[in-house]
Amino acid sequence: ASCINISGIEMLKRLRPFVFPALLVAALELWARTVGAGSDAVAPPSAALRAFAAALTDGSLLAATGFTLASAALGLLLGGGLGVALGTLLGLSPRAARLGFVSVELLRPVPSVAVIPLAMLVFGFGLRMEVSVVAFACLWPMAMLTQAAAQQVEPRLLEVARALQMSPWQRFAWIVGPAMVPRLFVALRLGVAIALVVAVTVEIAANPSGMGYAMMIAQQSLDPALMLAWLLWIGVVGFAINAGATWLQQRVARRMGEGAA
Repeated sequence: ASCINISGIEMLKRLRPFVFPALLVAALELWARTVGAGSDAVAPPSAALRAFAAALTDGSLLAATGFTLASAALGLLLGGGLGVALGTLLGLSPRAARLGFVSVELLRPVPSVAVIPLAMLVFGFGLRMEVSVVAFACLWPMAMLTQAAAQQVEPRLLEVARALQMSPWQRFAWIVGPAMVPRLFVALRLGVAIALVVAVTVEIAANPSGMGYAMMIAQQSLDPALMLAWLLWIGVVGFAINAGATWLQQRVARRMGEGAA
């Protein structure tokens, strides 16, 4: 009996974070069926669930989700890779930081949506345009966080690397990189969130593909149930991606701790 009670308490603790979202969905369902009944702008979550099932059945959900995730992943890979390289250079070389200060501070505040017209002129509509905007959005936060991580590397480790006459690549692979890994995961989690947000924004604003475009089509078709279904699905996808990044961060940190031990 005591084991059953303990397992029940553990289950309640795990379900606790979902209580407020469940209450919010129930309140929206009640409001949409009473006060907002017949509205062209709001649909009850139950109708959104039926619209979600229909989109899943006809394949449009998976196709749009795949396009958005591919664009976000490629943009994050491109922008994040450049950001890590740039941030490492700026963090380890005070001279490079001084030379690049003006350029970085001029480009970093530019909103990613402001790059959409330029990207459309260069690439037109499609995957390349969206990837380029996502890469631009991910580049600067990844670079700034990487620069901060590189600046916090223990100076004595760098002195040892110089004494051993390591090449720049060996210095990064054996000393700087492992020391930066915990902070780089913070940058990665931020970059993942930015990539998804910007990808959906580009699809809503300009690119006729992906989850953002599907949500806009639902809105223009006066189908609030499908629009709400897409909105909730985007939230679920974002939650799952963040949970995966957190799991990966914890796993890598655990392995590094075991290696150090």
